[in-house]
Amino acid sequence: MAGTATLDRSVQADAAPVDQDVLIVGAGISGIGMAVHLQMNCPDRSFALVERRANLGGTWDLFRYPGIRSDSDMHTLGFVFEPWKHEKSIADGPSILDYLNRIVDERGIRERIRLGRKVVGADWSSAEARWTVTMEDESGATSTTTARWLYLGSGYYDYDEPYDAHFPGREDFEGQIVHPQFWPKDFDYAGKKVVVIGSGATAVTIVPSMTEKGDGKGASHVTMLQRTPTWYFIRPAKDGFANFLRKILPEKLAYKITRFKNVRLQDIGFRRAREKPEKVKEFLTKRLKAALGDRYDPVAFTPPYNPWDQRLCLVPDADFFEAMKAGKASVVTDHIERFDKGGIQLKSGQHLDADIIITATGLKLAVAGKIPVRVDGDPVDWSQHFYYKACMFSNVPNFAVVFGYLNASWTLRADIVAEYVCRVLNHMRDSNAEVATPVLADPASLTEENIFDFSSGYIQRALHIMPKNADRMPWRLSQNYVQDRIDMRTGAIDDGILAFGHAHPAAVSTAALEAAE
Repeated sequence: MAGTATLDRSVQADAAPVDQDVLIVGAGISGIGMAVHLQMNCPDRSFALVERRANLGGTWDLFRYPGIRSDSDMHTLGFVFEPWKHEKSIADGPSILDYLNRIVDERGIRERIRLGRKVVGADWSSAEARWTVTMEDESGATSTTTARWLYLGSGYYDYDEPYDAHFPGREDFEGQIVHPQFWPKDFDYAGKKVVVIGSGATAVTIVPSMTEKGDGKGASHVTMLQRTPTWYFIRPAKDGFANFLRKILPEKLAYKITRFKNVRLQDIGFRRAREKPEKVKEFLTKRLKAALGDRYDPVAFTPPYNPWDQRLCLVPDADFFEAMKAGKASVVTDHIERFDKGGIQLKSGQHLDADIIITATGLKLAVAGKIPVRVDGDPVDWSQHFYYKACMFSNVPNFAVVFGYLNASWTLRADIVAEYVCRVLNHMRDSNAEVATPVLADPASLTEENIFDFSSGYIQRALHIMPKNADRMPWRLSQNYVQDRIDMRTGAIDDGILAFGHAHPAAVSTAALEAAE
């Protein structure tokens, strides 16, 4: 068991080295995963987690829209150390929360989590070789805590503000407008005409979930309004292979085999889409035609881009298409002219009547949880720093963050990043070092490359705030999990780039110089 963590600073905090060795920000998948890896790999290190929300779970606690579910199979979205035990491999939000809650309870992590603590600042001191983190509770009161290492599991999008598409005339609409990120509690849409704007995973989940299912609680009709079609991948919600293995093999072994199988299939599918896009288009279109029958419309289901230029949209058990065939849902491909009092006027001249409009128009990305980070008084502008080993940043000490894969499950990256950071921490212990910094003396020596070569709107809108990527390792955020896993687990820690040292007086910061003038 790792050492006891004391989150709140004691009266003698300035005299003590740190309040905990590692402070984890965020109690979702990334943060909980790091906590368990610390317990397993760094049992001598103290740690604590801070979570801004009233509950753990991150994304899976925030999003409450109908049908909320994983868009990856749970044998790869689940942790490497904790088998997924449910029959369905495409899991709903409550099941994922149950999984996370069971982990924190069985492993004694819950008492290390401080809920309702929003991090509003993080300051690194080279002289003390530690982070001082400022938090704000629900009453607005602030407190600080210190740590040798700061680990951000704060996700990749803005929890406070979704992407706003600025539809003209929305103030004229007399019905309700709802964004999935802020779904109203006990929202009643029974018998209502609903228009869902968007064509991504959220929209495709909401549409069949809101349709009438015979219980009198569903909408009378749900229309998905899309500007651009999406590539869909139909697969069963249950993994028959996984469930068979669980019957004949020990649980952990069955999980390990299924995880390996799914990782390989994800990798093969992505590579084939990049190498032979026309073949993949034919395959996906054939599956769509079989699922929709005479409801298939090439205008609505032929995207103008190749598969995996954007993330494939998963449709478990073809539920979205079943709702269409039942006449309870439909797809309209058009552009919005404006909202009016009764619905949406389209540029084609068509009008969509609506009582409720759901704006599933995407997320707004955020770097480092929007936390102001300073190193020796100087604010960190992430767009001026290069990724190092997919989790650290050039010239920023004792700091790591998780940004999951675009072409695979988020947790695959979270697991290998946590394992790697534990390796770094153990190397620091063995070499008696207090500081680990990826040193980049001359950023101009690197050739920049945009590895976010996905055309998804939420990616393109955020490129200007994202950290930089080079055309070679280790200065890039790779999208190749299979190779990353090898590199992160077996690559040298002391590689000549990651520099190890001790506390030392910092040079006078730019901020201090400006204040003195």
